[in-house]
Amino acid sequence: MGSLDGRVAFITGVARGQGRSHALKLAEAGADIVGLDICEDAASPHYSLATESDLDETARLIEKLGRCAILRKADVRDLDQLRAVVDEGVANLGRLDIVVANAGICSIGGTHDLDEATFQEMIDINLTGVWRTVKATVPHLQAGGRGGSVILAGSGAAFIPPPHLAHYSAAKAGVNSLMASFALEFGPEFIRVNAVIPTNVDTPMLDNEKVRKLFMPHVDAPTRADAMSSDSEYVRMHLMPIPWVEPSDISEAVLFLASDASRYITGVALPIDAGYRLKK
Repeated sequence: MGSLDGRVAFITGVARGQGRSHALKLAEAGADIVGLDICEDAASPHYSLATESDLDETARLIEKLGRCAILRKADVRDLDQLRAVVDEGVANLGRLDIVVANAGICSIGGTHDLDEATFQEMIDINLTGVWRTVKATVPHLQAGGRGGSVILAGSGAAFIPPPHLAHYSAAKAGVNSLMASFALEFGPEFIRVNAVIPTNVDTPMLDNEKVRKLFMPHVDAPTRADAMSSDSEYVRMHLMPIPWVEPSDISEAVLFLASDASRYITGVALPIDAGYRLKK
């Protein structure tokens, strides 16, 4: 028996990285998974986003666990697309219990160097995309009358903004405010709303040359091994001497917040940050 047997979870950004990790963790606990991913590159990120092949692989891995996977190519910037995927999932599976608003991008630039399109794309995906996700899903939680759990993807950057990430930090700070507002509004219906607050997570968003150069500008062509060195800025930023956490570390927190183990926890921004905020 799993802690989520019989439940249905909706996850954005599900094709790879944290989204795939969350999907597999919730599926292992018994949940069927509905999800979406843009499956094409956005304009501003400095790395490639997930592909349709990634999405297919996530579906295969979920089904290998014996759970249903209804995963579609869709964009969190389009409310109609979001609603279509959610509605299809509920029509086929009969309910919705858990929402994980995970989709997000990162791009890098000094505050005065960012162009308007780059800033706006960040807000549209990382902040307004979260609002759209909740808008598309919570009516199904309300209609079910069983309560539910909504989990938003935040970031330590919302609390201690790094240089050259003003737009990202602002979007994630907005996610925290949305979380608190949603928790206040939906709490009387036993719909809990919380956020996970990671430090650096070992995904393609982090593991690329441009981010390594941001952390280690004094190193020519910094490598992953340089980043993992005990004296690197990646390690020094944490109280615990590690360069980053794994997607599975965030997924464990997502599972806790999705399950009845946290049934009276709402309005919480839960750090999984190896002491980042304390160290700073």
